[in-house]
Amino acid sequence: MNSNIFAPDTTESVSVADTRLGTPDYTISPSGAIDHAIAFLIGFAAGFAIIFIFFKIILLSIIGGVFIGTAWIFVSANDSINKRKRNLRTQFFDLLEAMSVSMRAGNPISQALQSARDDMTLMYPEDSDIIVELDIIIGKFYNTIPLSEAFANFAERSGIEDISSFASVYATIEGKASRADEIVRETQQIISDKMEIEMEIETLMTAAKSEVNIMLMMPLVILAVIGYAGEGFMDSIYTTSVGRLVATGGFIVFIISFILARKFSNVKL
Repeated sequence: MNSNIFAPDTTESVSVADTRLGTPDYTISPSGAIDHAIAFLIGFAAGFAIIFIFFKIILLSIIGGVFIGTAWIFVSANDSINKRKRNLRTQFFDLLEAMSVSMRAGNPISQALQSARDDMTLMYPEDSDIIVELDIIIGKFYNTIPLSEAFANFAERSGIEDISSFASVYATIEGKASRADEIVRETQQIISDKMEIEMEIETLMTAAKSEVNIMLMMPLVILAVIGYAGEGFMDSIYTTSVGRLVATGGFIVFIISFILARKFSNVKL
C-alpha cells in the first residue's frame, strides 16, 4: 500500500462522512415516491388516450392506462438509473482532471485524491455521487484498504466501463508512482474522446428522434380527427367485429413501433 498519508486532521471527517452517507448502489433507482407517482400519471394518461382513440371503450382504456402507467414507473426508474450513471461518469472525468493537475505538481495519488476532493466541492454539492465516493475511497485508505481495492469496489458498484478500466489498470501499477500520473491522464483522454463521440451521435440523433416521434403521433392525430370530425366515417371501426380486429392490429403495430423506436434511439457506446 502507498506509504503516503493525508493530513491528520482530515481522517476523522472522512470517516464520519463515509459512515453517514453509506455505500451507494447504482443499480437502484434514485427516484422517490413522488417521481413514481408522476411517472404513473404520465403513463396512465398516455395509455388511456391512445387506447381510447383506437377502441373508444372507457373501461378498456382505464385498464390499459393502469397497466401502461405501472409499466412506465419501471421505464422511468430505469431511465433515472442511466441518467445517474451518465452524470457519474462526467463527474469521474472531472475527478481525473483534478487528480492529474495535482499529480503533475508532484503529489502522490493519495494526496491527489484529497486535493481533488477539495476542488470537486467547488463544482458539485457535498451529497453528489462523486463526492460521496471520494469520501468512501479516502475512508477505506485510512482503514488500511489499498486504493486499488477501493477503486475496484467503486467500479463494480457503478457498472461504468470507464471506471472499471481505470480500476483494472491502476491495480496493475499500484505502488509505481512513475506510472500513476500517466495512467490517470490516459484514462481521462479516453473518456474525453468517448464523450465527444457520444455528443456528436446525440446531435445527429436529435433530428431523427423528432421525426420518429412525429411519425408515431401522426396516426393518433389522424384517427382522433377523423373519428370526431368525420361524421360517422369511422363508426365501422368501433362497432363491427372486423373493425375491432383492424383497430387491434393497428394498436399492436403502434406499440411495436414505439418499442423499436425507443430501442433504436438509445445508442450505447
